[in-house]
Amino acid sequence: MNDSQHRGGVHMANGFDPSAGAELDPAAAALLRRRDRVLGPSYRLFYREPVAIERGEGVRLLGADGREYLDAYNNVPAIGHSHPAVTAAVSAQLATLNTHTRYLTEPIIDYSERLLAKFPDPLDRVTYACTGSEAIDLAIRTARAATGRQGVIISEHAYHGTTVAAAGLSPSLGPNNPLGEHVVTVPSVDAARTPPEEIGPRLLASVEAAIRELEARGEGVAAVLFDSILSSDGVQPDPAGFLAPAADAVRRAGGLYLADEVQPGFGRTGAWWGFERHGLVPDLVVLGKPMGNGMPISALVGSAAVQERFGASVRYFNTFGGNPVSIAAAGAVLDVIEQDGLVAHADAVGAFLLDGLRELGARHDRVAHVRGAGLFLAMEFGAEDARRTPDADLAARVVDGMRRAGILISASGPAAAALKIRPPLPFSRGDAERLLETLDDVLAEEARR
Repeated sequence: MNDSQHRGGVHMANGFDPSAGAELDPAAAALLRRRDRVLGPSYRLFYREPVAIERGEGVRLLGADGREYLDAYNNVPAIGHSHPAVTAAVSAQLATLNTHTRYLTEPIIDYSERLLAKFPDPLDRVTYACTGSEAIDLAIRTARAATGRQGVIISEHAYHGTTVAAAGLSPSLGPNNPLGEHVVTVPSVDAARTPPEEIGPRLLASVEAAIRELEARGEGVAAVLFDSILSSDGVQPDPAGFLAPAADAVRRAGGLYLADEVQPGFGRTGAWWGFERHGLVPDLVVLGKPMGNGMPISALVGSAAVQERFGASVRYFNTFGGNPVSIAAAGAVLDVIEQDGLVAHADAVGAFLLDGLRELGARHDRVAHVRGAGLFLAMEFGAEDARRTPDADLAARVVDGMRRAGILISASGPAAAALKIRPPLPFSRGDAERLLETLDDVLAEEARR
């Protein structure tokens, strides 16, 4: 095994470290050796003992060893792994036509009309790409063209993608990943150590300071870009509305508000879009991963007015962005979310799960904070000191304990001290009960250490 997982001091929350000496199943160990011989060294694996997966269905994954895992982490298969509606739609379209957007085809128009109907006015135009990273890149280019300014404000542990531009907006990729030239960060929201009534004012003050810095540098502010649930900052949904004052401040300075909905979008938070909880209408919205349930499709949504200057001056084309096969997958996702009532389902099951996590938090001393919106939740661990210093080691042990018990979750936040619970939307109340019972057992085992 090579040491690529932690080379150069690079760390990934909940990452596999080959130097830790984990005893792997022989078949998994052989697969890992083959993987290391052919894949690039920047790849990472989850868990102290990586999981070898062969098949997925609904909210469950089947390991190569025949073991079944309850998936409480993957948001890309939003409507469940290997959903038959997506399989049928993709297969039928692939057998009919798959080409680019320079021909006049009806499916992309049908889907766009349906998608835009989910957004408030004046968000009435959509441009397609293949990945969230590409859509983030397009959003920044569009914002800079619309405002004539360069500066972008992000949170200090944000993740927005992997292209040169998007990686430059993703400090969570690590200390060896340089930020963009015109990028300024603001401190991450820290709900575990900040009174709820202070969260919004602190963020506003930080954004206003960032605006002043960008103006003093002569760059001005083109946009503030926030993931609507601040996922990489530890999942920070509360209090509802705290993002709105920061958006207003940026607009007063001549910039735009960009909502990254790649993770919170499509019903995950119990509403169609994460920004709805904050009572604001973004200028531009980025969509990705869950949009096609694993098929490569992403989008930038905004008003015609905001996108006009970029569209009039730059020819944008993405060969496979919005191709008919990916559009078919995206349409099937909308069908299932609507027909199965998955937005309301995420709200109801998420509320049950949040109540259960809070009950566990009240029983286990090392739980510093519990938070969530819909099926996007976090349980943060802290030391038993006055500051409740974030405890990343405990979070990592709990994640691995859950994995051993057959439930897949992850960790998040600047200190990687918060469990990240984000299952596919069909996650049932029974699944939630199993997760809570298992987590209670794992926390009890940790208390006995």
